[in-house]
Amino acid sequence: MPGPSGTGAVTRSTLRQQIAEALRDEVLAGRLKPGQEFTVKEIAEQYGVSATPVREALVDLSAQGLLDADQHRGFRVHEYSVDDFRGMVQARGLVTDGMFQALADGRVPADDPRTGAALAGVRRRGEEAQRAAAAGDLTILIGYDLRFWRELAALFGNPYLSDFLHRLRVQSWVCTVQHLRRLSDLRGVLWSGHTELVDALARRDAEAARGIVQAYNDHSLALVERLAAG
Repeated sequence: MPGPSGTGAVTRSTLRQQIAEALRDEVLAGRLKPGQEFTVKEIAEQYGVSATPVREALVDLSAQGLLDADQHRGFRVHEYSVDDFRGMVQARGLVTDGMFQALADGRVPADDPRTGAALAGVRRRGEEAQRAAAAGDLTILIGYDLRFWRELAALFGNPYLSDFLHRLRVQSWVCTVQHLRRLSDLRGVLWSGHTELVDALARRDAEAARGIVQAYNDHSLALVERLAAG
């Protein structure tokens, strides 16, 4: 049975993760804006916790590319450019291409009932994401979209690939949120091809899946370029 010091370490680690997730959600919601500065003390006071887990959470978010650390001023929300977004889209495409090829090559067993059950779960996330996109509810869409792609990537059995894609998708959303939040009505603006993609993968149609993702990437890039241009 762990002693008090072990329990304290677990509690601090959990608190660190909770603060990191809360701050990430603040950035995704647009409440923490690109370039906005804050200190460890300010965040600790906001959440009513000690400075140590806050500092650790902020360092974690900096490592994920969401914050910039300034030795004298504290931290600020990272400002992504359109060129950054182009790089993210390209990297996302390379990752998903590899995933879909693994499916086409039979490295993901189609006859395994666990694969079918997992795809059904991913499809449900996609349905929720599509409903949020149709309603123009960006916050709900981001939550389901992140879960959709994380669970989809997990089907391919490579946790490194799954974590990398998740990080890319978080960064992509942080980049696009700053532009999308300026629109008063997002209905009909947001991509909603999640279930179409799952259906293509269930058929093991890698080419159709690639086409869907390429269309999605083209749509996202054109949207961000247009909004960034004003």
